Amino acid sequence: MTKRPEEIALMAEAGKLLASVFTHLDRLSLIGMSTMQVNDMVDSLIVNELQARPASKGQYGYAYALNASRNSVVCHGVPSHTEFLQDGDIVNFDITLEKNGFIADSSKTYLVGEVSPLARRLVQVTYEAMWRGIRAVRPGARLGDVGHAIERHARRNGYSVVREYCGHGIGREMHEPPQVLHWGKPKTGLVLQEGMVFTIEPMLNQGRRAVRTEDDGWTVVTMDGKLSAQFEHTVAVTRSGVQVLTLRAGERALN
Repeated sequence: MTKRPEEIALMAEAGKLLASVFTHLDRLSLIGMSTMQVNDMVDSLIVNELQARPASKGQYGYAYALNASRNSVVCHGVPSHTEFLQDGDIVNFDITLEKNGFIADSSKTYLVGEVSPLARRLVQVTYEAMWRGIRAVRPGARLGDVGHAIERHARRNGYSVVREYCGHGIGREMHEPPQVLHWGKPKTGLVLQEGMVFTIEPMLNQGRRAVRTEDDGWTVVTMDGKLSAQFEHTVAVTRSGVQVLTLRAGERALN
């Protein structure tokens, strides 16, 4: 479950490349683009410019380089030629990248055009909740501390935390132990040790936390049709705290 320093260095390289993909997306307006156009752009960028592999492509039979989860889609949204991003949407792009045999995983929820204050607040609080979880990571802490920090921030702001999906260990495989829940009780769960690498990726809903999977077998939506947002980073437990391996250019850690 732990990685050697040289392995974490390779994961940090993959994480830096993945961060550059999001930097590229940050420059786009997105309005009027289909989610498949975004997918194809990301696929080409990873393969042709970064000389890496889109790690989700072919994973569990999935055919694309990213998940595009728009508005009430919680996660695993499948890119489409007929789904166009519109002014006022929020959309999460969840992207994985493999380089030198190691995988990095990250996601970001984008505000498309002029977004309502309520949607903007959900996205901001979700981002903050992720960072609350990250800030709880250090040797000797427990996974329950991470989940509790996320859930407490969400609940204080009136949002629910999706429980069906969680963070996960990551390395040479996309999904490794441990499972990283986004709720929990302090001082419970696995004790964190230097060298552990995993994702923190909370999904917060405006309404109830209940979700359902659509007929395509992938797309997960809120049961009540209200908005959902998600952010994700891959992190490593260090001797003194935590290193965010997928930190994006210009991104600052939140307290």
